[in-house]
Amino acid sequence: MTITELRQIKNGRFYLTLENGEGFSVGPNEAADFSLYAGRELSDGELNALRGAASLGRCKERAMRILGARPMGEQELYERLIEKGEAEQDAAETVAWLVRLHILNDADYAAMVVRHYAAKGYGPRRVREELRHRKLPRELWDEALEALPEQEEQIDRLLRSRLRGADISDRAALKKASDALLRRGFGWDEIKAAVERCQSE
Repeated sequence: MTITELRQIKNGRFYLTLENGEGFSVGPNEAADFSLYAGRELSDGELNALRGAASLGRCKERAMRILGARPMGEQELYERLIEKGEAEQDAAETVAWLVRLHILNDADYAAMVVRHYAAKGYGPRRVREELRHRKLPRELWDEALEALPEQEEQIDRLLRSRLRGADISDRAALKKASDALLRRGFGWDEIKAAVERCQSE
């Protein structure tokens, strides 16, 4: 099969047109690796290899754009690539490639998620839910959760903030503050202990 046209398009990519009318884009790496130029004859094996390389190259570029928008873990990125229309094999190879380059690291990402939500004042239950939502492996949770700050001080501060000077004996204000802490991921036992500390003060 003969390449009838090879023209540069955006982002340094090229658009290749074949004599049968088929066309697809290739990256600069594929253009160099396969020595592409107008008039070049490609065997069936070379053409199939080029299609595969171009598909994987596009997947890698898409993955880098996705990660440029926000960090994520291996499974989350894999599923996002599939959602965007990438082939399962390309998505899996891309994730493995990023892991080898140390661009993807689930342990580091899990620790970052914990730090982020702890800084926002969320409790352990809510942080675990975020780790689950981001499809991080369960075996990484315990180590990541060790980065959570001391919960007593945090929950006491949040409780006082929620009460905003209301009488601690005001059951309505206390229930409202407790419900807010529950939604933030703190357990009933933690909330009860915080209320008791607040009352003793």
